[in-house]
Amino acid sequence: MSTIKQALISVSDKTGVVAFARALAKMGVNILSTGGTAKLLLQNGIQVTEVGDYTGFPEMLDGRVKTLHPKIHAGLLARRDLKAHDATMQQHGLPYIDLLCVNLYPFEQTVAQPHTLEDAIENIDIGGPAMVRSAAKNYRHVAVVTDAADYNAIIAEMQESAGKLSDATHFRLAVAAFSRIAAYDVAISDYLSCLRADGSRVEFPDNGNGRFVKVQDLRYGENPHQSAAFYRDLNPAPGTLATYRQLQGKELSYNNIGDADAAWECVRQFNASACVIVKHANPCGVAVAEDVLSAYQKAFRTDPTSAFGGIIAFNREVDAETADAVSGQFLEVLVAPSYSAAALAVLRKKANVRVLEIPPGNGHNGYEVKRVGSGLLMQSADNKMINRSDLRVVTRRKPTEAELADLLFAWRVAKFVKSNAIVFCKDGMTVGIGAGQMSRVDSTRIAAIKAENAKLSIKGSVVASDAFFPFRDGLDVLAHAGAAAVIQPGGSVRDEEVIAAADEHGIAMVFTGVRHFRH
Repeated sequence: MSTIKQALISVSDKTGVVAFARALAKMGVNILSTGGTAKLLLQNGIQVTEVGDYTGFPEMLDGRVKTLHPKIHAGLLARRDLKAHDATMQQHGLPYIDLLCVNLYPFEQTVAQPHTLEDAIENIDIGGPAMVRSAAKNYRHVAVVTDAADYNAIIAEMQESAGKLSDATHFRLAVAAFSRIAAYDVAISDYLSCLRADGSRVEFPDNGNGRFVKVQDLRYGENPHQSAAFYRDLNPAPGTLATYRQLQGKELSYNNIGDADAAWECVRQFNASACVIVKHANPCGVAVAEDVLSAYQKAFRTDPTSAFGGIIAFNREVDAETADAVSGQFLEVLVAPSYSAAALAVLRKKANVRVLEIPPGNGHNGYEVKRVGSGLLMQSADNKMINRSDLRVVTRRKPTEAELADLLFAWRVAKFVKSNAIVFCKDGMTVGIGAGQMSRVDSTRIAAIKAENAKLSIKGSVVASDAFFPFRDGLDVLAHAGAAAVIQPGGSVRDEEVIAAADEHGIAMVFTGVRHFRH
């Protein structure tokens, strides 16, 4: 641990920097600064030396060149434990810089709002990343601060250690600094890679760069012999799973997180109060109702057996009565936008239940990725919503208003069921779900068996199929099961055969023109 005697502070985001610099000055640290930062600190009565005065070389080219100077980089890169370095520093009269505090030009913020290409280019920082890399490389001797969230902890440690920072702190700050530079460079690469020479944009860049931050290590992956960790996007979209706050319960597992995401994304599809119960990545019960308790009761009826040990998601605040109801079954995770104080008191009696709160938001993943052998598949996310105006009635019988409402409900559920997906629904609830079969006919039969096991009638129900029926046999099976209306994408070379079968059975059928494979 070495005493910090001189610091260089040059920040774009000035949040907390005055208090940070003042605390350093009180501990006798000499402060170097640049441009707007120096002006701000001087206005607040903090003595600073401007970098131009320090180097004897003025800022130039509209501030593009100010810290790219040997006196700055030698002060950051010189190793204190090498006599040759120390001799060189003394020979040229170069002081050491013991702490660097830099955050970068706001490139990400600039390109996230209306801007020109020139705006983007001018917000690419050069001197800041160069200094950060120098300081981080020499982390054993220089502390590098790139995040205002670290200011208070750094000051507290220095105050407790006579102006020194531990080796562990130096290393942690260096790792954070390199990560920040990497994320910054990736943001620039992603932005420019999505542009053509004429300024038009391409959807998929030539370089696929990922920017993720580890949230936590997990006990294991899908199976105990696999290791795992959970990462979130650098800037998570509002309302998505990664913005969760865990209010109680055991540590989340790999499967918990995957299933919770499936449940949460499904329940967000509905405007009415809704409940989704997921087991092994598939919805086993979904319902909408006047209130969340009624929605839960309807969803649970679909498949009480599969609901055991499931993940439950609501799109409205959970009240005490609903919390008491869900506590009556074994569940792993509960997800909702909020909970009443009384509901949390009820849930505390089930201490192991993982209770997640996700602030409301309309954000979605822009892209989905899947790892394959030494490669990555990337696609735009399946965020397509179908409304009544998108439906095309293709049979002689038209669906009733009640059937139309159930058809749209069933379609939104089918989007989250593993293909081949068949979903029977009636009165705003699922009554039978067939998922993940190699044959659509088998998915239909399984959905009917599920309904029978739950003692639910599928007579007069509607059915959603995530992809078209390639033959009429699937349509025949669901008709014999009692379905009254069907929603499917259409687009098969045998559409006319399937439509004719629906007409034979007196079933209403609508086409969406959209497929929802989910593998």
